[in-house]
Amino acid sequence: MTVYLEIIPASIDSSMLPDFEQCVEKTLHVQGIRGDVDLAIVLGDDDYLHKLNLEFLDQDKPTDVLAFPAGHHDPDSGHRYLGDIIISYPRAENQAQIAGHPISSELILLTIHGILHLLGYDHDQPAKEAEMWQIQSEILSGIGIEINPPYYSPQSEG
Repeated sequence: MTVYLEIIPASIDSSMLPDFEQCVEKTLHVQGIRGDVDLAIVLGDDDYLHKLNLEFLDQDKPTDVLAFPAGHHDPDSGHRYLGDIIISYPRAENQAQIAGHPISSELILLTIHGILHLLGYDHDQPAKEAEMWQIQSEILSGIGIEINPPYYSPQSEG
């Protein structure tokens, strides 16, 4: 498994970043995903996510996390490429502050959320939302992070 990490704003303090690889491994394990898979995590700012949200989802607003499933195999590595997860670092900071937990915990939550979207989960209906939130809670607990719902602040669209 390879997790490609790209940090767009140079101002992000990399010492505050969580172990993304552990988070990805745990999420994929819980979801029964085995074998060699790769994905990318990009940390950007609100402007970057706003542009992507408008261009690809026709939503004229920033958001905290976007997921772009791929599902193809990388011709170089032969690994299944799950897709890209794009996280707004400033929004994650704000949400962590509102919720009263560390930024690293919020980044892990948003990464798990993004991976679940890559795997086909959604929260567009109450039953689907409840299922997705339950899975997120189980994965978070499994890596020793307790975050209680609601997971997102009112300005977030997750």
